[in-house]
Amino acid sequence: MSFDKSGKNTGTRRKARESALQMMFSADVIHADSEVLTVDYWKELGDEDADEKTQQFANNLVSGALSNLQVIDDRIRTRAEHWRIERMAIVDRNVLRLAVYEFLFEDTPHTVVINEALEIARRFSTFEATQFINGILDSIKLDLEKASGIDTPESKKKTQSSAT
Repeated sequence: MSFDKSGKNTGTRRKARESALQMMFSADVIHADSEVLTVDYWKELGDEDADEKTQQFANNLVSGALSNLQVIDDRIRTRAEHWRIERMAIVDRNVLRLAVYEFLFEDTPHTVVINEALEIARRFSTFEATQFINGILDSIKLDLEKASGIDTPESKKKTQSSAT
C-alpha cells in the first residue's frame, strides 16, 4: 500500500515540477509577477487533473525561485564555467534554477532533485542539455555538502587523491 502512495506522490511532484518549469519559462519571456503568473497558468494552461497539492507545490517552487533569483543565479554562475546564464537555453536555465532553489530552500534530498531535473530536461530539452545540467547540479550539490560538512563518497575520493 505505501508503495502506491509514494508512487503517486512522486508523480504528483514531477507533475508540479513540470508545471513550475512551464511557469518559469513564461516568467523568463514575459517577466510577469509570480502571483499573476501562477493564477494565469492554472486558469489557462495548467493540467486540469492537477490536484491542490500539486498546484501548491508548483506555485511554491515558482514564487520561491523568482523571489530568490539573484542568489540562485549566483550559485549557478559559480559552476557554469564559460556560460552566461542569459545565453543558456531558456528551458535549461530554468530547470537549473528550480533545482538550485530546491537545493537551497527545500528539504528534498539533493539526489532526488538532480534525478527529477534530469528527467524533466530529457522531456523538455536535449540529450546534451541533460549532461550540462547534470554536471552543474552535481558540482553545486558537492559544494553544498562540503559547506555543510557532509562526507560523501565523491568528497572522500577527492580528499584521498589530493593527499597522495
